This record gives sequence, C-alpha cells and structure tokens, in this order.
Amino acid sequence: MQPVKPIVLWMTGLSGAGKSTIAYALEKRLQSEGILCEVLDGDVLRSGINSNLGFTEEDRLENIRRTAEVSKLLLNNNFVVICSLITPTENLRDIARNVLGNHFKLIHISTSLDVCKERDVKGLYKKALKGDIPHFTGISAPFDTPKSADLTIDTSNQTEAQSVEALYAFLRNLTK
Repeated sequence: MQPVKPIVLWMTGLSGAGKSTIAYALEKRLQSEGILCEVLDGDVLRSGINSNLGFTEEDRLENIRRTAEVSKLLLNNNFVVICSLITPTENLRDIARNVLGNHFKLIHISTSLDVCKERDVKGLYKKALKGDIPHFTGISAPFDTPKSADLTIDTSNQTEAQSVEALYAFLRNLTK
C-alpha cells in the first residue's frame, strides 16, 4: 500500500458486532506494511483513561469527546487511528466528527441485534436482559442507525477476513 494519510476510521455498532475484532486485524495488517496505526478500543479506554465514566448520556458524551481528542493527538503524529466504540447516537458521532473534521470517517458495523445477542461473547446481553446492566445499548438504551456512514460492513453475512478486506480497500481508496 502507498503511504496513508492520517485518518480516523471510527467504527460504530452494537456490542458483539465485531468492531474490535476487525479493528485489531486491520491494525495488524497495516503495521505489517509499516503504516503507523493505533486502535482505540472502547473497552480498553474504559479500563484506563475513561475508567471514571459510566454509561449515562453525559458520561457517553465525555467518553467520545476524550477519545476524539486522543485521536487528534495521534493524527498530528501521522497515525491511522482505528476507533472501536459503540457510539450509539448521531449526536455522539457528530461530537467526534466536529473534533476531527475531514479526518473522520464513519464505519458502521451493521450487525443485527439478534446476531449480536447470539454471539454474546461477554454475556452482556443476558445480564442486560435481566436488568443487571442499566443503559445497555440495544436493550435499555437506543442505538441510532447512522444516517451517513462512509462505509457499512455487515459482519453477519461475511467473514472476519472479508470485513477487514472491505475496510482495507476503503482505506486504500482514500489514498488515491
């Protein structure tokens, strides 16, 4: 691949859609080509820089704002930044877009709630359905389907490799 301009691939979708899996696989591929890149994963961020935040509307906003600001720092150092965060509402996506400007590309990992519930790797949907997790996106908190995603990938009907290839091809087209 030719050198890649700094960009933020902001992946949105339900828990269990495959955002992190795709993000880390793409990161590995780009790093193997010598491209500076970093994954900012919502779960990892919430165990560190955002560990003081919950899932209220205000906390979600601050989570997204902080992640966008960290992304901007990485952009300034010529990184491709791959953000993997649920980012459930248009308002939250707009916050990230406003911080990052033209460097922001929204990738919707469009996998149905039923498929995500079936996957439920972490057991979160079971807990949320019992009422043990308040404000859980898709169950007790909304997820707005993006109105203007730059790329949509449905992981329910393609493999991890196919999903990564679609995202890689999208990134390659940005460099032309």
